[in-house]
Amino acid sequence: MNAPLYTGIATSTGDGRAGGRARSDDGLLDLGLAIPKEMGGPGGATNPEQLFAAGWASCFHSAVKAVAAQRKTAIADSAVVAEVQVLPTPEGGFSLSAALHVELSGVDQVTADELVEAAHAMCPYSNATRGNIPVTVDATVA
Repeated sequence: MNAPLYTGIATSTGDGRAGGRARSDDGLLDLGLAIPKEMGGPGGATNPEQLFAAGWASCFHSAVKAVAAQRKTAIADSAVVAEVQVLPTPEGGFSLSAALHVELSGVDQVTADELVEAAHAMCPYSNATRGNIPVTVDATVA
């Protein structure tokens, strides 16, 4: 295994997703947590699924930009929307599923699809979840 390029460190305290806090070791991330209303909680604070979606959307967006740069393809504008869903399992636990929606302008649909496919192969979040949870990825050209 190669040496890590970076290690992100965060600690959850209190009651975890049920009113706890998540804080990075450098203090740049320091958030209260709450169970979403849709899951029977009070809402009013972020939750692990939103944090995962934000991380994946940001990382995937960077991968799209990197692939476009490698291919010398100009993108006029772009955004990535990540949806992370919590699903109940038959055993009484929980699992995740995800959808990544990439919005691009300045390219045609075929190019957008190729960039998104290559980004999905590059992104560490995509690689970590591949084969572990259901994931859909699509591109929309504006």
